[in-house]
Amino acid sequence: MKSYRDPYELVQQERKIVVEKDVIELGQKIAEFKEGLIPEDKFRALRLARGVYGQRQQGVQMIRIKLPYGRVTANQLRRIADVSDEYSTGRLHITTRQDIQIHYVSLDRTPQLWADLEKDDVTLREACGNTVRNVTASDLAGIDPEELFDVTPYADLVYRYFLRKPFGQELGRKIKIAFSSSDKDDALTFIHDFGFIPRIENEVKGFKVLVGGGLGAQPFLAKTAFEFLEAEKIIPFIEAAIRVFDRHGERNSRNKARLKFLVNKIGFDAFIDLVKEEIKAVQYNSELDFNLFEYQNDELPDLKLISIDTLIEETLEEKAKNWLRTNVFSQKQEGLFAVYVKVRLGDFYTNQARELASLLELYGLSELRFTIDQNIQIRNVRAEFLEPIYHKLKELGLNEDGYGSVADITACPGTDTCNLGISNSTDVALFIEDHIRLNYPGLLRESGIKIKISGCMNSCGQHGMAHIGFHGSSIKTKEGTLPALQLLLGGGRTGGGDGRIAEKVIKIPSKRVLQLVDVIFNDFDSNQNEEDFNQYYDRQGNNYFYQLLKPLADLESIENSDYIDWGNEEKFTTAIGVGECAGVMIDLVKTLFFDASEKAEKAVETFYEERFADAVYFAYSALVHAAKALLVEKNVRCNTQHGIITDFDKHFENEFGFSDENKFSDFVLQINKNEPSKEFATSYLTEAIQVFNALIGDNGNKIEF
Repeated sequence: MKSYRDPYELVQQERKIVVEKDVIELGQKIAEFKEGLIPEDKFRALRLARGVYGQRQQGVQMIRIKLPYGRVTANQLRRIADVSDEYSTGRLHITTRQDIQIHYVSLDRTPQLWADLEKDDVTLREACGNTVRNVTASDLAGIDPEELFDVTPYADLVYRYFLRKPFGQELGRKIKIAFSSSDKDDALTFIHDFGFIPRIENEVKGFKVLVGGGLGAQPFLAKTAFEFLEAEKIIPFIEAAIRVFDRHGERNSRNKARLKFLVNKIGFDAFIDLVKEEIKAVQYNSELDFNLFEYQNDELPDLKLISIDTLIEETLEEKAKNWLRTNVFSQKQEGLFAVYVKVRLGDFYTNQARELASLLELYGLSELRFTIDQNIQIRNVRAEFLEPIYHKLKELGLNEDGYGSVADITACPGTDTCNLGISNSTDVALFIEDHIRLNYPGLLRESGIKIKISGCMNSCGQHGMAHIGFHGSSIKTKEGTLPALQLLLGGGRTGGGDGRIAEKVIKIPSKRVLQLVDVIFNDFDSNQNEEDFNQYYDRQGNNYFYQLLKPLADLESIENSDYIDWGNEEKFTTAIGVGECAGVMIDLVKTLFFDASEKAEKAVETFYEERFADAVYFAYSALVHAAKALLVEKNVRCNTQHGIITDFDKHFENEFGFSDENKFSDFVLQINKNEPSKEFATSYLTEAIQVFNALIGDNGNKIEF
């Protein structure tokens, strides 16, 4: 058997020192920014990579807490609750990427907030910004009767491996990674930069690998890179692909900077060829044996074996019966159940969080998981515990039935706190849910229709892959501007890594959305022929729904109330700020030299820490940033790192010791032609620091190595 050390333990050995440095650095950067020593754009990128996100409201921050695959222990949940009470408002928000967000936090207090969270191994690092974001996974991972194996340890290792990697700190845009438990693909791999679905071939564990998916204003379905890739090869593949994206991805046009655009621009085969060339430079330790990372459920003797149907029959309270029907799931472990807690809009409060933590401990449960549809899952529950858990949730106001149904709507915060929100997404979601519960109670068990709402076209609420999706918009009239919702229909997952992107149908004033819901549901009830919703949509066609709903878009009958958005009392106005979802591009020469110097210093620092792969990449980045600064001084447009390297050859052919026979590009790109050994790192840094000092000239401090 291979020698083995748990990757979590490997990280834990240095975590305390690394985290302390992170927290101290954030505090120093805040002070330097306030003193005017760091440009605003540079500081924005830095804080975003540390989970600190500017709100719509001036002077306060949203903090995103990174929880890989949504897992949280009782102690971690209490810690998050304590932090929210101390630094925020006591409200916790579950995101569609299984994170927790808290709002209205003072920038000055963020370092201490982070330090407090890390006491229970909870981080903010790379929760926002142009980084490798949280790794998500199916909430059924480990308990899914249809799974080939538990993907949890693989998602966990991927999360920990890519944390703080130098090639993942300042990408052109964010990277999103998801693991599904089975071919149901309930982690929605088809809309991710990297998606993984478990496979087994010849008793070897591996994954179907998807690349280049994404929603937003221009959605792309992910492409299949491998029908089967051995589990131990997924990290090298991801790293090589991210390094290619870092070098070749767009840097100037934010709207064209996601991985999906690079894949589309150069072609999928060309992208994979570049990835294969980069594999040699990957630092992954192949001694880590994935087969040893399987999580095992503790043996639970004397389990009461009983079915959901029997439990329903034995339950007297009608509300509890409905809850058992819709919110309780039979695990693959016979006699155990998963309980889903429906959380409206993903918002719950610290008093509820503490009670949930106590509930976990009371029944000997190790964790709960936040889901991508903004709910909570409690797993490994015995049959005899379901009734007391239901009554505890009822006491907390968290016993609403209809989990996963058409009345379980996903929505981003929209205009509540986000700079990019155009019209309300939260209150309208609540009104639609209440409308469905009141007028269509039969749909509370309908899980084949998903409604998702975003405050703008960027699809944080995932409206682009919903059966019925809405995104915030506006309509101009002679009298002013109306809050509006753009309707999309026909999206969703089809399984196995395939999916459908919803199609735009019509834009209507926001206040008419309940009428729109009535028209769609009534028509579906009258005209569907034992079809699911998307089959019904396909048969009728997009234009059918446009004509059906066209009267709701008529502006001749506009009333004064139509100018007031859901949840508001004042007349609607569009107030879109600068979005921070992926930071901004920085082209100032001074800032570029500043960045280059920091990276050169990091190269030397990490070399002496024997992190040779990191040292090589920091040195490479220092050279690219310095080269870009010199090109910008010549008014040369620089869109990608690869473009910077080739343009530097062209514009500085016989300067800084380079020539046609001794090109800058040949030297810099040694990084993807050599393994990141100590020997290569030594030779590369020795020359790289000399070149860097020549490039930076009088624009910064010389670096010694």
